[in-house]
Amino acid sequence: MQLLEAILLGLVQGLTEFLPISSSAHLRIVGEFLPSATDPGATFTAITQIGTEVAVLVYFWKTITRIVSTWWRSLFGRVDRADPDARLGWLIIIGTLPIVILGFTLQSVIRDAFRNLWLTATMLIVFGLLLGAADRWGRRTRELTQLTYRHGIALGFAQALALIPGVSRSGATTTLGLALGYTRPAAAEYAFLLAVPAVFGSGLFELWKSFEEPGGPYGPLDTAVATVVAFGVGLAVIAFLMSYIKKRSFLPFVIYRLVLGGALIVLLATGVLQPL
Repeated sequence: MQLLEAILLGLVQGLTEFLPISSSAHLRIVGEFLPSATDPGATFTAITQIGTEVAVLVYFWKTITRIVSTWWRSLFGRVDRADPDARLGWLIIIGTLPIVILGFTLQSVIRDAFRNLWLTATMLIVFGLLLGAADRWGRRTRELTQLTYRHGIALGFAQALALIPGVSRSGATTTLGLALGYTRPAAAEYAFLLAVPAVFGSGLFELWKSFEEPGGPYGPLDTAVATVVAFGVGLAVIAFLMSYIKKRSFLPFVIYRLVLGGALIVLLATGVLQPL
């Protein structure tokens, strides 16, 4: 039964990681309705995210290798340091620092207080409204090659908000990107690229800790299978989303967030679900 639950959660992780609807919120909510009726936990969530980030590496492999290569050559003066790819390399490094620092210093809060479903419901609604506003009124004229250091640092802090379930890593970064005037594909692509070092770092750290101090309801095999499922599903979702946002808005995701957040408030208020 635990393996079947883990497979379902891996499916949920893959479906929701790249859509701006918060994968951590969905894992938290879905866990309450499984036979075990328990929170999958921050460790399970972080490790399964490794699978979805491998999907990012596969889908954006040419882009990532180009950025890394250009950034590395710029260190030795072989490429102009003002080159857009070299700048992107530095921005991804700098933009990762906020979530690394906050994630490390707020570990106990992330594992406890941030898992409160009242907070999750609030974040789903608030950041759904912010995404809708940014998508509606953002100028959408800037491309990724025009990303500045000021904007890159700001987007790094936006990503750090995803430590709270319900915010959404891709959602927060994409929302700010749209508000700053970037196109939908540019904002989404940078959100995916920026997440790679942070998610791999968090996932590998939690994986290492799980060997010393196992935690959560799922064992190593369950978590491994869920991670593989998350990879396969996540790869398909990236392809879908990048094609979808070239011609369409984020409105369906905004509506979904508002409905889910509202439904969660009703379930909590009526006692069907407990906040912790």
